[in-house]
Amino acid sequence: MWGARKLSSSGSGFLGVLRSGCWGSQARCPRLTSSAVYSENQLSWTLKIKPWVFQEYRIMWSRSYRMTFACLNTMKTYRYPWTRRYSTSQTTVDSSEVKTFLALAHRWWDEQGVYAPLHSMNDLRVPFIRDNLLKTVANHQPGKPLSGMKILDVGCGGGLLAEPLGRLGASVIGIDPVDENIKTAQRHKSFDPVLDKRIEYRACSLEEIVGETTETFDGVVASEVVEHVIDLETFIQCCCQVLKPGGSLFITTINKTQLSYALGIVFAEQIAGIVPKGTHTWEKFVSPEKLESILESNGLSVQTVVGMLYNPFSGYWHWIENTSLNYAAHAVKQAHPGPAELVFEGEADVPAKASTHQGVHEERKE
Repeated sequence: MWGARKLSSSGSGFLGVLRSGCWGSQARCPRLTSSAVYSENQLSWTLKIKPWVFQEYRIMWSRSYRMTFACLNTMKTYRYPWTRRYSTSQTTVDSSEVKTFLALAHRWWDEQGVYAPLHSMNDLRVPFIRDNLLKTVANHQPGKPLSGMKILDVGCGGGLLAEPLGRLGASVIGIDPVDENIKTAQRHKSFDPVLDKRIEYRACSLEEIVGETTETFDGVVASEVVEHVIDLETFIQCCCQVLKPGGSLFITTINKTQLSYALGIVFAEQIAGIVPKGTHTWEKFVSPEKLESILESNGLSVQTVVGMLYNPFSGYWHWIENTSLNYAAHAVKQAHPGPAELVFEGEADVPAKASTHQGVHEERKE
């Protein structure tokens, strides 16, 4: 890229001389701090280059007798085609969001308080998680249908969702970047000896446990979380990494529409006070289409996207077809192709097992 003026013919001649003189061989290449002198009878001109470097070698100014131009050194800003196009920040946690939830950490278990909608949401999201996880197993224990399954609850808060999942028999790890939230969750689960054994809480971000829990969980839950992270694509990528092949990712969040701004922020936060002011940022809301695109690009197959509606007068949630406000999504991590499928052509029992497993699903649906 050059300055406002286009290079003149003499400037083009200069570039030609510079290329032939510098790129031909290192022996004939003069340094930019030296002078290259050509006689007038050779139809050339005298050239002197004096560089000055500004802003950490980003801009180099070169001066000659006939032209002055700016040359941008793009070595530091050039993006190679195989690098990721999105942010690679070290964490997806927004520090401003942490401050918001820190102030409310002691109110998680007040069923009539600011988290009342989340308590009520369990009537929908717990069966949604349970029923979709049970599609992957042929048999389950009555009363403990999720027994033997490992679930990661990302952004667990005070444990509102982790506890009912633990009561269904699952081994749950709840993580949250707000230390006070984890203390509240640990204090509450300690009242139930059964839950105390099944649930483990950690004060950390998702990125901090990816290395130690790669392909560990049967299910990952991010309920009312993705609208608070600062890097959604990295967040989804980490969720995929900790899932087993065939594992399920469950997300509930808010669509990015004019209606969600009017009802979710203006009405719910500023007028009715259903949600504390500043809880949500409309720019962070994500549409189902964008979320599906990110999920698919990370090897997750979207199974279900369904709308949710909260009635502030009754205090209950309902499933609806419209996803303009809240919605829930279920995606499954695609299984890695096994060595038998890639190398041994005689292994015909692999697809046979898959078809048998599919038949079990159909019987369960009937």
